[in-house]
Parts: sequence; structure tokens; C-alpha cells
Amino acid sequence: MLESREGQQVPSVTFHARRNDEWQEISSDALFKGKNVVLFALPGAFTPTCSSAHLPRYNELAPIFKQNGIDDIICLSVNDTFVMNAWLADQEAENITVVPDGNGEFTAGMNMLVDKNELGFGKRSWRYSMLVRDGVIEKMFIEPNKPGDPFEVSDADTMLEYINKDAKKPDSVSLITKPGCPFCARAKKALRERQIRFEEIVLGKDATTVSLKAISGATTVPQVFINGQHIGGSDELLSFLEA
Repeated sequence: MLESREGQQVPSVTFHARRNDEWQEISSDALFKGKNVVLFALPGAFTPTCSSAHLPRYNELAPIFKQNGIDDIICLSVNDTFVMNAWLADQEAENITVVPDGNGEFTAGMNMLVDKNELGFGKRSWRYSMLVRDGVIEKMFIEPNKPGDPFEVSDADTMLEYINKDAKKPDSVSLITKPGCPFCARAKKALRERQIRFEEIVLGKDATTVSLKAISGATTVPQVFINGQHIGGSDELLSFLEA
């Protein structure tokens, strides 16, 4: 149980998925044959670690994976297709292909099917990631077999480091904005023109003016943060980008 299957073929199964309001049967060959694929498996859609860290980081780094020869990034869970599709939409993870292993056949074939009865989940997948080339598993990162839901090695950064330890990761950019603010629009335009992805925190929706002052020390918007560094407003951002 929980042993690596490096060097072996992925299990041959058929997944039952709902796409574009139609049922589709998707084979393992369709997902892996002739492709370089990163797959990460997790216990369940909408669960805390999966939603806050595991899937979002893979989605964020997807363009870098593509630059390093990866054709597709698959998120697999022992959930039905409706749950997986709803989760994908909720996460706005446009760079990820979700695969519903509703019957747990693929997961069982990977020897990664575990009991989560204490949570009322029944049989679920252990958390792991793997690099698959033309249907053959090259590398697996399996979370340690200990109580709870460990998340230590199956993350996107660990996988990217294995594929290319020198890969340049995108900057982490956050903007605090408010609706109708022309300076906020200016800052967002500058980032988009440079194809820099960013997270937008909107006052009145995601945060308050109290949060704005507590985080940035300022009372005006936008306030921009890059890799943990407080840049400032739109003028400071433009100066930073030009430099």
C-alpha cells in the first residue's frame, strides 16, 4: 500500500465524465498516450487543503509546466463528475483538467485507495502526484503514510523542481482595489499588458478599509504587493515595472 509504481504503466480504465452537457467516456490512453502529463490526486473536491493550496498552485504554475514540456495537468479525485465540474468552476482553474474517478478504479489500480470512513468519506484517494510520459510513470511523490491529510511532497513546486530545478516561477502579485477606481484600472492594465497574473482583493467584497490599513498602512487604493513586498499605488507600480 502507498508504494511507488515508477516505471509502470498507468492503470487502464474508462472514466465517466460530463462535459458540455453530454456524457463522455474517456480512456486512460486518451489522457496519457503520446503525452507528457502531470497528475495530482487528492482526497476530495471542495476540501480545505485541496481548495486552498493543492489545486490553485498547480493552476498558477501551469504555464511554466507547459514551457517545460508538459502537455496537460490532471487533477484526479474519487468524486463524481458533477462535483468535479462544480469545483473546477468555483476555483476558476482554467489550466487544469479534472478527472472524476467516481468508482475509484484508477485509484485502486494505483494502490492509492484508502479508507476515510472516520470522516464519512468512504473510499478516497491518498494524496500524491506523478509525472507520466506516454503512459509510463516516471516519477511519483507520495505523501507520507501518517494520520490526517499530510501535504508535504505532492505540491506543484516540488514537481516543477523535479522537472526543471532552474525553472523561473512567476511573481506572486496581489492588488487591493475598489470598484470604479481609475487608478486601480491603470494598475491592472499595466500588469495585463506585461502578461503578469495577479490576484485582486476588492474592498467591500473581499476586504474592508480596516484590512487595507492593517495590511498596507495606507488608506488609498490600489495597493500592490509583489512577492511579499509592498510596492504602493499605481505610480509606484509603474516605476517598479519600468525598473
